[in-house]
Amino acid sequence: MDYANQTIEKTISMGYVSESFWDRWLGSGLPKPTVYELRQRVNGIEDWMEVLHSYADMFEQLALKMQRQHLISEAEYFYRNAAMNYYLIQWMFPCTGTDKQMWYEYCRDMYLEADSLAADLISEAEIQVEGNQCRGRVRIPKHPRGCVILLNPIDSAKEESIKFETGFAREGFVTVSFDGPGQGETYVFNHCLATRRGWELFVEEVIEFAAQQFPELPLHLFGTSFGGSWAIEGGSHPRIARVAAVSPVLESGIEMPDYFKERLSYVIVEGENPFILKENMRHDRPTLLIHGRMDEWVRDEEIRSLYRTVTADRLLIEYPDERHGCSFRMDDIIRAASDWYAS
Repeated sequence: MDYANQTIEKTISMGYVSESFWDRWLGSGLPKPTVYELRQRVNGIEDWMEVLHSYADMFEQLALKMQRQHLISEAEYFYRNAAMNYYLIQWMFPCTGTDKQMWYEYCRDMYLEADSLAADLISEAEIQVEGNQCRGRVRIPKHPRGCVILLNPIDSAKEESIKFETGFAREGFVTVSFDGPGQGETYVFNHCLATRRGWELFVEEVIEFAAQQFPELPLHLFGTSFGGSWAIEGGSHPRIARVAAVSPVLESGIEMPDYFKERLSYVIVEGENPFILKENMRHDRPTLLIHGRMDEWVRDEEIRSLYRTVTADRLLIEYPDERHGCSFRMDDIIRAASDWYAS
C-alpha cells in the first residue's frame, strides 16, 4: 500500500471515531444524514466516492428541475449542495493527480452553475506568486460598504469558504478569496507547495489585488485556523483597516492528528512551517479574535495572551461549547465580524 492510500485510510478511520472530524463539514452545510451514511457505510475510498457521488448527482438533478420551474434561488442552492459533495470527494485524496483533479473539476462546474444564478456578481480572477498561478473568486453585492479578504485554512480551498462569502455579501461586503500555495487549485492543478516566503508573497499579492480592484472601499482581513494566523500577520499591511481571526494557530508545537500531519506533508515543502506568527510582530491593527473554549489546538491562555498584545481597538469573543474553527457559530461569526468591520 502506498503512502497516499495509507493517509486516506487514516482519514476515513478518523471519521469513524471522532465527532470533531465532522465539525467543518456540518458547519459548511453538509447534511447530517450524509454524515451518518458516511460513518456507517464507508470502508474505503470507493465507498466514500460512491456515497458522495450519489448525493451530488441527486442535488444536480434537483437543481435542473428547479431551473426548469424558474425557481432560481432553489436551483442555486442545490447546485451548491452538489458542489460540496464533489468537493468532499476530491478533498479525501491528499495527493494531486488524475482522481483529485477530476473530482475538483466536477466541483468547479457545479459552483459555476450556481454562480451564474446568484443575485450578486461573481467572477474568477488570477494572481501570480513566484511564477505560480493562484486562482480566486470575487463576489460583489449591490451597494458594497467594504471588502473582506478571506484567508482559508491550509487543508482547504476557496470553495470551502462559500458560506462565509455568501454571508459577508449579504451583509454588504465584497469578498475576495484565492487559493494560496498548497491550497485548492494552486496545488491541485499547478502543484505549488506552501512555504513561509510563498505565503508572505501570496497574502501581499491578494491585498494588492483587492486594493487595485476596489480602491474606494476599506479592506479587511478574515481568516480561520491557519488562515487566521495569516489574517493577523497580514494586518500589518497599510491598506488593511480591520482584522478578524477565528481560532488562529499560534504555536508551532501543537499536537495534530496523524492523518492531518500526513495530509499537510503533501502540500507543504519539507521543513517549512508557513503558518506560525512571527515573533515580536506589531499588533497595531484593530483586531477581533474568536475562540472556542473546547479548541484542542489553541489554548485559552494563548488566545488571551495574543489579545493583550493588541494595541489598537480589540475584541475577544469566546464560545464555551465550540472546538477549533467554531464551525457551528458561522452565522454568529459573520454578523460579529461584519459589525466589527463597520465600527
